Amino acid sequence: MARLTESTPQYAGVVVYSMSDVPLGFGVAAQSTDTCRELESMGNVVLHQADIGEYLRGAEEDMF
Repeated sequence: MARLTESTPQYAGVVVYSMSDVPLGFGVAAQSTDTCRELESMGNVVLHQADIGEYLRGAEEDMF
């Protein structure tokens, strides 16, 4: 995690972007901004809802 919007409350809807500002997916904030700054490296920041690869993974499953 390189950047984080200030004052994001826990359970707020969030969009995850790449370092080049390409939207990758969206989800729900698992922690508030203040808590995220103190998390260990493997801590959960976002609870996944969908991402740009989901469509491709679903299409791949339909092929088999």
